[in-house]
Amino acid sequence: MPTPPLAGGTAGPTHLRPLLDTVLTALHDGATRRNGPLPAGGPDTVTHHTRTTTGPVLPDHGTGPHHALRTLVTALTEGAADPAHPHCAAHLHTPPLALAAAADLAASALNPSMDSWDQAPAASALEADLTRTLATEIYPHTPHPDAVITTGGTEANQLALLLARERHGPLQTICAANAHHSITRATWLLGLPRPVVIPAPRGVMDPTALHDALTTLTGPLLVTATAGTTDTGRIDPLDHIADLTTTHGADLHIDAAYGGPLLLSPTHRHLLTGLHRAHTVTLDLHKLGWQPASAGILAVPDHHHLTPLHHHAPYLNADDDTEAGLPDLLGRSLRTTRRPDALKIAVTLQALGRDGLADLIDRTLTTAHHLADLIDQHPHLQLYARPTISTVLFRPTGTDDTHVATIRRTLLDQGHAVLGRAHADGRLWLKATLLNPHTTPEDHHRLLTLVTHTATRTRTTPAPAPRPAAPPAPRTPAPHTTTEGSNPR
Repeated sequence: MPTPPLAGGTAGPTHLRPLLDTVLTALHDGATRRNGPLPAGGPDTVTHHTRTTTGPVLPDHGTGPHHALRTLVTALTEGAADPAHPHCAAHLHTPPLALAAAADLAASALNPSMDSWDQAPAASALEADLTRTLATEIYPHTPHPDAVITTGGTEANQLALLLARERHGPLQTICAANAHHSITRATWLLGLPRPVVIPAPRGVMDPTALHDALTTLTGPLLVTATAGTTDTGRIDPLDHIADLTTTHGADLHIDAAYGGPLLLSPTHRHLLTGLHRAHTVTLDLHKLGWQPASAGILAVPDHHHLTPLHHHAPYLNADDDTEAGLPDLLGRSLRTTRRPDALKIAVTLQALGRDGLADLIDRTLTTAHHLADLIDQHPHLQLYARPTISTVLFRPTGTDDTHVATIRRTLLDQGHAVLGRAHADGRLWLKATLLNPHTTPEDHHRLLTLVTHTATRTRTTPAPAPRPAAPPAPRTPAPHTTTEGSNPR
């Protein structure tokens, strides 16, 4: 077998072009075979079918690039939960923009490693410009805001707690019951006390309970607020919380992984009033930013706040190199080797501009309010509350939590819809997290029809037993036909 060609250099694009054609054909064929938001049959069926159609991962003799790409990409696509399908709406799992995915291909082909300048000369300059630009959106009134790129909200939150620990030593974290699980996990990883958890009635932090905690607790304190919870999408009263932390001398971190991009929408940025008062802010653009994972950000009001991240490794940032003017990149992350995720984000920002990004955000939030209207008007469905961002909780009327869970799993098993689940007000709800700006009113009607029909069938019929591990038989398409141009797959 000849030596396989490389993706880089002047010959790289020539070698990539026919391979990309194979990949794009496989993506199309796999989506056509799936014919829905996810494969039918549940875990055992999907695992068996994937293994039987892909063959051994490491054969004795290679199958060749086109066969391997065609086989595995088709199988992965056929067995995917496709966030571009309007009925795949369970999680903060966005359908990435085509232009961002294309930029990610370039990043993979060039393969800069963002741990030393001599591995990423232009990429390091682009990342510095991008992080300053995003930090300035969050902290418009400080002279030297900055940010680092992370793998997502979890890493950004962990870095925020690390920086707070480095400022104050062992400190006590206070969060509300609506906080992301990564806050508690970060305290464990950093050897900090478990967070003091205060109530979150109506899904947001209770300022009175926060005042009591700040008054009672001693020592350095860090309050973590949330702008966009994973369960309901609610946003804590950020300005009020900032007032309390200022009065009591506590630090403030705001996890705006979900809601942070609302800053780019003139219509919705008021929901984030007070965000700039935080010592650190988490932002995640592979949620309401339509980026391929990963695309997380941790922003600070002054670049000196990132100094504790500095690390010295002579083979990457020797002192004399730094003194000679080579940028020191190790202090930009706790990771060493890392991808140039700044490229896809920068391409998206430049291609769409402020008005294009605002339009995407506004369209997406409008779809959530439309779905809420349909649920509110439906005689057999109950709406939890009006959406704050793009998360809509609902459940069939006259049912219990066990039945709600059965409805969700039945839709998954049949391959008809991917809905999440969330507890609120002591009950279990179906959760639709809408992140697809191409979703249409017709898509919403079909989704609700699937839910109500499934609720009726499962109310009198026991939940289906696990299917045997066998290849899936051809199935009748789900009652969904995408409008031309409304939902690229």
